[in-house]
Amino acid sequence: MAEYIRVSTVLPASPEQIYKAWINGRQHTAMTGGAAKVVPRVGGKHTAWDGYIWGQTLELEPYRRIVQSWTTTDFSTVSGPSRLVVQLREIKGGTRLTLFHSNIPDGQGEKYRGGWRESYFEPMHEYFSRRAPRRRS
Repeated sequence: MAEYIRVSTVLPASPEQIYKAWINGRQHTAMTGGAAKVVPRVGGKHTAWDGYIWGQTLELEPYRRIVQSWTTTDFSTVSGPSRLVVQLREIKGGTRLTLFHSNIPDGQGEKYRGGWRESYFEPMHEYFSRRAPRRRS
């Protein structure tokens, strides 16, 4: 039975900034620290974390939602791709980013929950904190 996880964080950036960074290979690399390539269109292929992750973009709703298939080198050869939905919602002080990750191979859900926090949310928070406009006193 495949697993499903939902993880969420708040980032100090606009939905537009996060969306654009997610679907741009250079920016995706900069915000996570792992090499990424992204063809920014529906049907476009993507890789992340130095080839550990690969898949295809299935849906794009600018500045609100990204849907991608994701496979990792940890998936067995009989596992199909997982499905990742990236939801962006503007809130006071930034954006709530919620990931709905489904069809994860059995027994790997908690590993990916931690991986999203450690390999995406933490470096993204640092990346967008450095890019946030400075407030004048």
